[in-house]
Amino acid sequence: MVSTNMYYLNKVIATLFLETSVLGEDRTNFKSVSTITEFWKFMEGPLLEGLYCDSWYNTEVLYQLKNSSRIYYENVLLGVPRIRQLKVRNNTCIVYPKFQSFMDECFDRYTIENEDRSDFGPRQVPEWKYSPSSSLSFRHWGIFGVYDNGGYMFTLPISKTAAKEKFTFLKLNSWITRGTRVIFIDFSIYNANVNLFCIIRLVAEFPATGGVLTSWNFYSVKLLRYVTYFDYFIASCEIIFCIFIINFIIQEIKKMKEYKYVYFKSFWNLLELLLLLLSLLAISINIFRTSQAYHLLGQLLEKTQEYPDFYFLAYWQIRYNDMVAINIFFAWIKIFKFISFNKTMSQLSTTLSRCIKDIIGFAFMFFIIFFAYAQLGYLVFGSQVDDFSTFQNSIFTQFRIVLGDFNFANIEKANQVLGPTYFITFIFFVFFVLLNMFLAIINDAYSEVKADYSIGRSPESELANQIKASYTRTMEKLKLKKPQTEGKNKEIERANQMKRWKERLEEKYYSSEIPDAYQPVTQQEFRELFLFAVELEKELHYVSTKLNRVMKRISTSKT
Repeated sequence: MVSTNMYYLNKVIATLFLETSVLGEDRTNFKSVSTITEFWKFMEGPLLEGLYCDSWYNTEVLYQLKNSSRIYYENVLLGVPRIRQLKVRNNTCIVYPKFQSFMDECFDRYTIENEDRSDFGPRQVPEWKYSPSSSLSFRHWGIFGVYDNGGYMFTLPISKTAAKEKFTFLKLNSWITRGTRVIFIDFSIYNANVNLFCIIRLVAEFPATGGVLTSWNFYSVKLLRYVTYFDYFIASCEIIFCIFIINFIIQEIKKMKEYKYVYFKSFWNLLELLLLLLSLLAISINIFRTSQAYHLLGQLLEKTQEYPDFYFLAYWQIRYNDMVAINIFFAWIKIFKFISFNKTMSQLSTTLSRCIKDIIGFAFMFFIIFFAYAQLGYLVFGSQVDDFSTFQNSIFTQFRIVLGDFNFANIEKANQVLGPTYFITFIFFVFFVLLNMFLAIINDAYSEVKADYSIGRSPESELANQIKASYTRTMEKLKLKKPQTEGKNKEIERANQMKRWKERLEEKYYSSEIPDAYQPVTQQEFRELFLFAVELEKELHYVSTKLNRVMKRISTSKT
């Protein structure tokens, strides 16, 4: 789903549109835009130069793309770019009564309720008329707000000269006003060499505080999924995966019927249910995205003089990739269930499972202190230091402090007293005290586990048991082994072993010759005593389980 070509395609496009400076002004590019004047310079300079490159601006290729999935052009601009803005109404903010006489205009931050949908500017010109949302995409989550899909929008003409004249006309007639809160620049590019679509969105937000804050999205996605032979091989793997998931669901349903409420007490069973849920979601999103891609792609490519809205398809492709990534992560975590065959891995998993309750209790205390320091940093340094500008940034900054990635001079400059005090006390309590307590909890659990392993108390291999059980079932189905024969042999062998242990213990510790003599216990004898106790515990558990099943059958037969 993801290849290195996606990164390099994003890098090339980002370098062209984000880092290209205005002619004669080396420091003015899209990243550094901070005023409306600089924004218009970017629109008339780097944006037009990037959009109207001779190497990719070719709308005729759209007709060829409909008939062939692989065209050996470089980056091709699909359709025409679209620019739209969202505004807020005047007098939407609350002004203190004593200042109302000084304020003729007041534009609040953007919300759906404050959005301005009335026409403005020159009459009979579509750029000044509000157009409702016709996109299937979700609302855009920006830095200062969540923005709707409608707005005052227009598309750029094919000619570079005509596009520049349009920008000049809009600038002279004040298309960007004090009520403007965001401007979106959307366009899509296709690279046939690597069969990738790059959906670009450049965002310029105009907050109520003034100025311009820029952000961007570059989504390189593979919308034409099945083109090469390797793609069809991937498709066959996806079908096999779906078959495995169906089989997995049937197995888990059988387990639920057998164990009922006890099934949900196991962590590994809950993890398997989570994997099933994520897999089903990934399959559903993949089917939906693939069907929508082939359905909408033809419609979008038919209108070569309009803006093709690939943002909707790119959004679902990114969500699908995220779902697959999370699913694979938890699938790898599940491997811990089967690593008992290795002593080191078994000790690791046992240590983590044994100290999980202590870690949860420690985490509760740790985050109380951690969030207290985050709130302190946000309130003291938030208005001056970017790392503490929001409460979320304060939390991430403190994790960076723990890792040693932090600029102490910034907080010292912001507050010469509380800055050093905050830093020193945070390092002392969090780094030297709490983190060492965390390590002590893990070391204590590891010492207990290591002591248990030294006397032979090691868990059985889950992987070995499953392989052995699968082998037994296969042999029984092929009629190469009688059912339950192996189980009876195991019970006989276990009974004989316990009988031998009992005889040795009676001979050693219950001898009538020296009834009151002191009997020293060697390490090997202690190990045998411990294993004998473990076997007795297993026998008791086995008998109690069979007794519970019998009682359940009796109760159900009575009802």
